This record gives sequence, C-alpha cells and structure tokens, in this order.
Amino acid sequence: MAASKRVGFAVVGLGHIAEPAILPAFRHSKKSRLVALVSGDEAKAKRLARQFGAEDFFSTEDFAFCLSHPRVEAVFIATANQPHAHLTECAAAAGKHVLCEKPMATSVDGCLAMIRACRANDVRLMIAYRKYFEPASLALKRLVESGKLGRLKFMHSAFSFVLRPREKGTDWHLDRMLSGGGALVDVGVYAVNTARWLTGLDPVEASGYTWTADPERFDQVEENISFRLNFPGGLVLQATASYGAAKASFLQISGEKGWAALNPAFAYDDERRLFGKIQGRWFEKRFRVIDEFRVELDAFADCVRRKREPAPNGVEGLKDVVVMQTIYRAVRESRAVAVSYPPVPAR
Repeated sequence: MAASKRVGFAVVGLGHIAEPAILPAFRHSKKSRLVALVSGDEAKAKRLARQFGAEDFFSTEDFAFCLSHPRVEAVFIATANQPHAHLTECAAAAGKHVLCEKPMATSVDGCLAMIRACRANDVRLMIAYRKYFEPASLALKRLVESGKLGRLKFMHSAFSFVLRPREKGTDWHLDRMLSGGGALVDVGVYAVNTARWLTGLDPVEASGYTWTADPERFDQVEENISFRLNFPGGLVLQATASYGAAKASFLQISGEKGWAALNPAFAYDDERRLFGKIQGRWFEKRFRVIDEFRVELDAFADCVRRKREPAPNGVEGLKDVVVMQTIYRAVRESRAVAVSYPPVPAR
C-alpha cells in the first residue's frame, strides 16, 4: 500500500508494551504508519519520535493538539488502564479511530461510554487482542470449530510473570484506581477472552480466589488469582493469573474425542507449539515468532479503510470487563456469582 494510503497513527502512552513492541511494528506495517507520539514524559516522546521516525510528539496535556493533527487518523491507546475511556471519548469526538489496549476500561460504564462515543462519531473501535490474528491461535480455533475434539468439556489456562519492583517511581499496576485490578485484568484477561473467542460462548457464572505472599506490596491489587468460569452446556474454564511466578502461559481444551494445547499461549515473543491427541493420535505443530503487533495494526487499518466493523470490537472488550468484574465480586463475596451482561448501546 502506498505511504499516502496508510492509516496515520498517534500512539498514546510509551510504557513497557509500546516501546519494545508497538512502535517497532510500524516499521514492518504495510497499511499503517506512525505519525505522532503522546506521553506524560515529553522528553521520552521526543527521543522515541526521533528513534522510530514519528514526525511529531506531544505531552499528555496537549493531546487535543495531537487530535487536530491532519495526518493522525487513528490513535493506539497504550496507557495505564484508567484513562482508556476518557482518551477514547476525546479521540472519537475528534473523528479519530481507536485501537485500545486491553483491558478496555476499568469499569463497565467506561466501556459503554467508549462504545457510544465511537458509534456516535462513526469511527472504528478495536480492542488489542492479538490472538485473533496470531497463526497458532487461529489454528487452534479452526480445530475447535471443526468438531474434531468432540463436545467440549473443560479448559485450563494460566498466564504468569514476575512483576518486579521499579527502580524509580511507583508502578501504576499496583494502584487500583489506575489499573482497575491486578493480575486478572493484566494477564488473566487473555484466558477470559481467548476462551470466549475459541468457543463462541459467553460465561454465565464466575467464582474466584486471590492470595499473595507479599501483602504489603500487593495491598491494593491481587498478586495471584485463580478463577472458574461456567459456560452454557456444561463447559468449564479453570484459570490462574499471577504477578509472582516465572513467565509462562498455556491453554488446554478437552473434549469427548480429544484434547489440544497451546504452549506458550499468550506471550508475543515466544515460539509456540500446538499439540494434543485426537482419538488416540498425537499431533504437534510449531509456529515461529512473528510480529503480532504488525498484523494487528494492519488488520485495524484495513477495517478503517474499508469502513468495516473490527473484530474484536468494543462489545468483546465490554464482555471481558463484565466477566472480570463478576470474578472480583465472587472473590469478595466468597461465592459463585451469575454473569449479567448489560444492553449494548444501539448504533
């Protein structure tokens, strides 16, 4: 695609995912180009703009000026979780399309406001679930949909990494107001969304349990959480998310005729293995590391140019936040809680 046809992006938030993964993806993108950077640290924005070839940079306080930039057509929101809703509403009001990191927002109301704003201003809204475009996950989805595993019975999943103390300043991941939660909303969301996406089902009941070995540090958010989601038809997901265990992730799904596993499942910088056994026959396939953020960017840019509804859209992000809020309620009340999904705003 010619450079003039590529969708021009501003990246908002230059933290631990933007600098090593999102910004480099623009170098490989065929349908997107980096136009501007926005950060609370203007010196960092200036440095990274020079490094990655962005033509402009702005402080967070000057976000409105960024949105008036004639070559910024879309924003990629990669900030702490709490500002997602406000930034999306501002971008939509300015006629800019939005690709937003997960979790979509820190509240259900925030998600609904994002959907309303984007629909009212006729801009696309996509939530950054890389699994929808990553080859190993797509292969697992095709296998599930083929029926070769038979009737699905249960899934197991986990995603963990060690959240180390920062050398300077505070970590917004440990601030409940900024993050909306701990390991669940940061990495547990992968299990929630992927289970829904693979099966095409939404959970109807949730339960959960949290624990920590460092209550002084994790006094606002959970270090570890295990949760169970019950789906229609008797399907069950058991999953764990952790800020305190070595980096690892997996997803295994079992049916009456066989089982399949993806391991590693969720990290973007590991070779993946899809393997299992169906009716007694072993299978295994390896998938090399690819630039998943480039594929995600191009998929969204294609939706912008073709004026198509993205998948995953804001409704999918909303449902995941509903489920996670229900898990937290189940933890607080020490009981299983029914999942209740709100009406989606009309187009």
